[in-house]
Amino acid sequence: MFPEFEVVPAVDMQDGEVVQLVQGERGTEKTYGDPVEAARRWVDAGAETLHLVDLDGAFEGERKNAPAVDAVLDAVDVPLQLGGGIRTADDARDLLDRGVDRVILGTAAVENPDIVAELAADYPDGVMVSLDAKDGEVVVSGWTEGTGLDPAEAAARYEELGAAAILFTDVDVEGQLEGVHLETTSAVVDAVDIPVVASGGVASLDDVRALREAGAAATVVGTALYEGRFTLEEAMEA
Repeated sequence: MFPEFEVVPAVDMQDGEVVQLVQGERGTEKTYGDPVEAARRWVDAGAETLHLVDLDGAFEGERKNAPAVDAVLDAVDVPLQLGGGIRTADDARDLLDRGVDRVILGTAAVENPDIVAELAADYPDGVMVSLDAKDGEVVVSGWTEGTGLDPAEAAARYEELGAAAILFTDVDVEGQLEGVHLETTSAVVDAVDIPVVASGGVASLDDVRALREAGAAATVVGTALYEGRFTLEEAMEA
């Protein structure tokens, strides 16, 4: 997984469309069309992995964009990681068996850490735990509820439980195109030996370079790519 640093395009879905939110707030979204078209666009541009999020699932706990996810699965042939609304081990197994390469567990992992160990036993490379931080605290349920957990400490705990990777999102800068904050990301990277995928705030090629130098295995980029701040090819070269 991520033998070299990767730039992973985000395909965040709400009501069947690609959207990007500012700081995870519903009502701030800007739409970018059909998920399958977006997925094909990024793969054609050289993406080696795609990051899919069912935002309706993240907020409401029900995977309302499942048809769009299925369509993307059928349309492209690169590894896919999927999060949003995956609340049970059966949900995760179903997705992994249908071709999703990694399920991203956020709320489910916080509420029931044993689900990570349970799934990792059968899918050693299939579980990515999502740690979303707001004001230095892990938040869940679509970034609406605080947990009191420190992101670095939580990352180490999930590594022990068998997580194959950590997705760390800095909600404070998510979707704002104002640059990355490296302090918390670096702390999470230093706390574990498994890959850490950084997300949130990437606005320039310098941000991509900074995350690589901070030790992240990859970065998920959404708004900056959709708004044309740089191309995927430029980011990969950087």
